[in-house]
Amino acid sequence: MGFPFGAHEAKIYYVEEAEYGVIPSNPSMMGLKAENVEPWLSPGLIKLRGVGSRDLQAIKRGLWEARLGIAYPLPSDAPINFLQHIQTLNSLTIEVIYERTDSIVDLRFTGCMLDKASVECHIEDVIKASVEVFGQKVETATSRISGATYADYSGAIAYYESFVKKGDADGSNLQVVEKATDWKFTVENNLKRIPVIRETDGHLLKYLAARHRNLYGELTLEFESKEEYDEIISDSEFSLQFGLGAGYTATFKYCKWENVSTPTRIEDLISLKAAFVAKDLTIS
Repeated sequence: MGFPFGAHEAKIYYVEEAEYGVIPSNPSMMGLKAENVEPWLSPGLIKLRGVGSRDLQAIKRGLWEARLGIAYPLPSDAPINFLQHIQTLNSLTIEVIYERTDSIVDLRFTGCMLDKASVECHIEDVIKASVEVFGQKVETATSRISGATYADYSGAIAYYESFVKKGDADGSNLQVVEKATDWKFTVENNLKRIPVIRETDGHLLKYLAARHRNLYGELTLEFESKEEYDEIISDSEFSLQFGLGAGYTATFKYCKWENVSTPTRIEDLISLKAAFVAKDLTIS
């Protein structure tokens, strides 16, 4: 009789692919210390009905849809090594391993690209990222990838190792903003799953294509002046830079405030919430 796996027996690793959808030979797999991992697979069933019956006449496999949801703290020894792929759009092999001494369940997602990523920082917490990944194919195994080596990222980036800077629209003249208590930004690649009609692997997508990109976020600031309201009124552009630890940053250029608000409650200090959209992003 088998026993269910626990989250403490799960690990997630990834490696960049040289050829789309193909696991590299003898790969060097890098592990994320994830808080949440959710592998997801749908066969895209085609359900056929016809006259003469109230029930389905046939059920055929359609276009596979493979996804992964991953939430993890940015590791201090390599803060952007995984996150940067929201920008590079390089394809990855991602391996989810459920392992104990007498059993292994190995899920191998190939042809993966990051569709959406959100990064956030709050007082008395570490910087965390949540990503949504689209894949081409999923295979299962009862062992790890043959010839692979495995290493795990470590550490985390505390809120006091981050910063917020604001400057001119083109990213110049950045100055530290010392009134932020929370920040969050999101990148959406709006990937499109593209299949083609073919006899071999016709149930798998052939391409993952990036479409229009959305860049947006929100800051919570101590309400000290009318600056943000004035910038909306004057239709001003600016840049924002967020510290990701170890010298890495995410810089949003040509930003505008989408909305600002100052919720005011009895017996509380006033915070300003400011949502922004941007035209350009560099993670480096």
